Amino acid sequence: IIELCEASLEDVAGAGARVEFMQPNFTMSDLWDSWTTLRHYGRMNMLEYYENPNSRELLKPELIWEIEQGLNFDEQDAEKANIIRANWYAELDRMFGEFDFLVLPTAQVFPFPKEIHWPKQINGREMDTYHRWMEVVILGSLGGIPVVNVPVGFDTQGRPMGMQVMGKFGDDKKVLEFALAYEQITGHLDKRPNLIAIND
Repeated sequence: IIELCEASLEDVAGAGARVEFMQPNFTMSDLWDSWTTLRHYGRMNMLEYYENPNSRELLKPELIWEIEQGLNFDEQDAEKANIIRANWYAELDRMFGEFDFLVLPTAQVFPFPKEIHWPKQINGREMDTYHRWMEVVILGSLGGIPVVNVPVGFDTQGRPMGMQVMGKFGDDKKVLEFALAYEQITGHLDKRPNLIAIND
């Protein structure tokens, strides 16, 4: 996944952009705690469906688990999570002071068989919650910033992967303009995996 992203970024750099590796000055486990706390606490708006036996049986197990987790949180937990989120806003501002865009892989794993509800482990690492396999999306989500996903190619099995392009708060148009330029630079939209190649 990283190699596909880096190859596409090399194309972007070849078109004149400055591309550099950047590590946030942030404890990412704090960001994870903030995101999960706010997500679980936010599920309290679905408590009536959980408490009603007729509607509860229609809820998927993961949603029931989230609601039950939310029952363990109070306003102080939410306040602490929001303080972490505010600090993340500040770190995003710092990073966007140096770069116009921040990029990350779209996902941590390639598409998996439909029989797998969600991946229980990635590269030997156990997923402690069903959110963990998509943890890479919380940086933009918790930041409340515009994010567009662009293609980076396919693995040897023909499975697609993408890359998140994140822009500064309010820079939605700029992010979309970058995505359009990216499409023209990389030509990914014209590429097809051998798995599903179609003769015109």
